[in-house]
Amino acid sequence: MDYLKKINIPMSLPDITDLERDAVAAVMQTNYLSMGPKVTEFESAIKSFTGAAHAVAVSSGTAGLHACVRCAGWKDGDWVLTTPFSFVSSTNVLLYERVTPIFVDVDPLTGNIDPGLLQEAAADLASSQTDAAKWLPKKGFTPQKQAKGIIAVDVFGQPADYDLIQKTAEAFAMTVIEDSCEALGAAYKGRQAGRLADFGVFAFYPNKQITTAEGGMVVTDDDRQADLLRAFRNQGRAPGDTWLEHTYLGYNYRLDELSAALGAAQMQRINELMRMRQQVADWYQAELMDLPGVSCPQVSPTTTHNSWFVYVVRLDAQIDRKSVIDRLQALGVPSRPYFSPIHLQPYMVERFGYKKGQFPVTEDLGARGLALPFSGKMTREQVEETVSMLRQVL
Repeated sequence: MDYLKKINIPMSLPDITDLERDAVAAVMQTNYLSMGPKVTEFESAIKSFTGAAHAVAVSSGTAGLHACVRCAGWKDGDWVLTTPFSFVSSTNVLLYERVTPIFVDVDPLTGNIDPGLLQEAAADLASSQTDAAKWLPKKGFTPQKQAKGIIAVDVFGQPADYDLIQKTAEAFAMTVIEDSCEALGAAYKGRQAGRLADFGVFAFYPNKQITTAEGGMVVTDDDRQADLLRAFRNQGRAPGDTWLEHTYLGYNYRLDELSAALGAAQMQRINELMRMRQQVADWYQAELMDLPGVSCPQVSPTTTHNSWFVYVVRLDAQIDRKSVIDRLQALGVPSRPYFSPIHLQPYMVERFGYKKGQFPVTEDLGARGLALPFSGKMTREQVEETVSMLRQVL
């Protein structure tokens, strides 16, 4: 037991080498710290990797999602369909514009928005007040006639079912934003994540597939929307505006040169970084497959490539997850609940009147999900130690 207490496995680690360190240091030898050539280089790398016509670097994934909401024209009182099983930013960016999020429960296999329920919700919201009522929050919304759009989330690095999502969007004339902040490098039916909707958004926090420390990127094939995105990130300065002219209400959502240099260097290693993360996921899968009470993450048949962001197992319902987390921590193994349902966050309950039981699949996944230590830098020994400790605790 003394040996076990000495184990210290990080929850996550960024993979930084001398290539990245040298790239960042080189920026300090120039006169460009913002709005310089490294941002352009990083954008070009993402364009090349995804095949998108445009890539617009921003200060975070949340900033990118917010800029997309502005580009979509969603505003005060509009309804937008989205998922309650996500990091809160996918909902918060709607609230920033006083848009009402209309939640749709998720697929129990992937945790992504359920396309069948999405189609049903869109039809009901466009129909009678009675049909719409079952999808609307109890309070805090403005009466409308139908939803204006969809924010789908590629949960844990696995794309949602976009063929069916787009079918619903086309039927009801809705704009779709793909929140691919967790899924750079994933593929759906052979198509790159981020390219599956009107806009795609990536994020580069230190636990992501690549990192810029803080930062994000929006990809789109629409020339006009790309111009709007560039304006919104730079205080509303449109093409042709002088330094102190601002056509639009905008934001300071620019990505700095140091972060961009880090991102550009990481993109030189993207295939290596993804292979390493896949290897760690494979080790976990092999070690966990015979552990009673634990279900490993599953990959949908529509997912050509899963881009591992985190490794989240599901505990059987009768297992006390908090006790598992506490006991693992005492042994030097961190773990986290993943995700806490958005509709049950205190500010959402206060604003919209949500209660437990309204989105049962989301709540079940939120109650049983356990993120284990994960990064491309983990060794097989660390994976084996983590699973050994989990086995003992259970």
